[in-house]
Amino acid sequence: MKPARELKAGCLLGMRRVMIDAGKCNGCMTCVLACAGAHAANDKSIIGGMMEKTPPRIQVLPVKGRAVPLLCLHCEEPACVDACMTGAMRKDPKSGLVSNEGGEQACVGCWMCIMACPYGAVRQHPDKKVALKCDGCPDREVPACAAACPMDALIWGEVDDFAAGRAMKTALALLEGA
Repeated sequence: MKPARELKAGCLLGMRRVMIDAGKCNGCMTCVLACAGAHAANDKSIIGGMMEKTPPRIQVLPVKGRAVPLLCLHCEEPACVDACMTGAMRKDPKSGLVSNEGGEQACVGCWMCIMACPYGAVRQHPDKKVALKCDGCPDREVPACAAACPMDALIWGEVDDFAAGRAMKTALALLEGA
């Protein structure tokens, strides 16, 4: 896999996220396969994910004839965390990542987080009675989906840097149109 396009650090909070440039997504599903591979129980590869039938934590949805990647935004104030009756869904104060795995409390499959998520990024695990969502690949330097995206539609970086890049692109387009 190629190294993910990485944005220069600069956000005051210092928390990185996977940003989506939906206009670049061609629907190849490489991010979905890479996510499944990264979460496979044994062989942490795309082939391993396919062989183990590991469910991905990212979706690519067809919308108006275009492909749109969708994954957890790891919200500042996550509704899924507030809705979780067991406390399994929690936000790590250091990384800002939201997860229902690896904590003291176990997910019981009440689906309150699914109902609370305004983005539809939390789903039911197909084989277990637990919620399934992006965990930000905490054991990797760059999340698998962003590292694998051949179109740079998924970018691992600081939110402020992503916004600054978008602002510059818009400003250049306005200048060229004048």
